[in-house]
Amino acid sequence: MFVRLMAALFSVVATVLMGILVTAVLASGLGTSRWIILAAATGFVLAIPVSWAVARAIVGKQSA
Repeated sequence: MFVRLMAALFSVVATVLMGILVTAVLASGLGTSRWIILAAATGFVLAIPVSWAVARAIVGKQSA
């Protein structure tokens, strides 16, 4: 159950983090393709531990 929950959360968390970082890059004036791709990739990678922590918190609250 934990892996399925984490995968479902990852799709949402990755989208949000990538969107935030790409928006920050565009707002700061670094709107080249290199910075946009780097921001999206960073958001994708950061979403892995974030979705793991959120899934762990949800599963932990259900078992208590």
